[in-house]
Amino acid sequence: MVANKAELFNKCLDTVNRQIDKYQNEMDQIKQSMENNDAHTDYDEDDSKGQLLGDFEKYAEYLDNSRKMKEKLSKIDRNHYTEAVDFGSVIETNDNYYFISAALGKIDMEDGTSVYAISTDAPIFSEMKGKKAGDKFSFNGKEQEIKEVH
Repeated sequence: MVANKAELFNKCLDTVNRQIDKYQNEMDQIKQSMENNDAHTDYDEDDSKGQLLGDFEKYAEYLDNSRKMKEKLSKIDRNHYTEAVDFGSVIETNDNYYFISAALGKIDMEDGTSVYAISTDAPIFSEMKGKKAGDKFSFNGKEQEIKEVH
């Protein structure tokens, strides 16, 4: 079992913060590139500015999504443990560990285990929600058993 829910939470928070920093840096670089090329007006420059603006909007959306993930993470009570799978739960199945939090993917823990941080929008969460240790669910044609819920 994941021995330390606080460690898991902090690793997720670190992952989100790295994403936020990355997207903010990308946006800052694009903004600087656009400002530095402001004096040029030929067709190629206009085309590249359009590309830069498109990239800027893309990173702005990524940044917004990462900030929403961080906000969602902040709502997790790291000291509260439940018997039934819900938001904030750490679940051990016969195949994997899951942390119902934000869609961050695989998180590697200090003890060598891996936990999949998933959101409440993930299809597998719909199959697990409300279930308890010993319950089974089917996902992608494979039956899994919930060993523990924390």
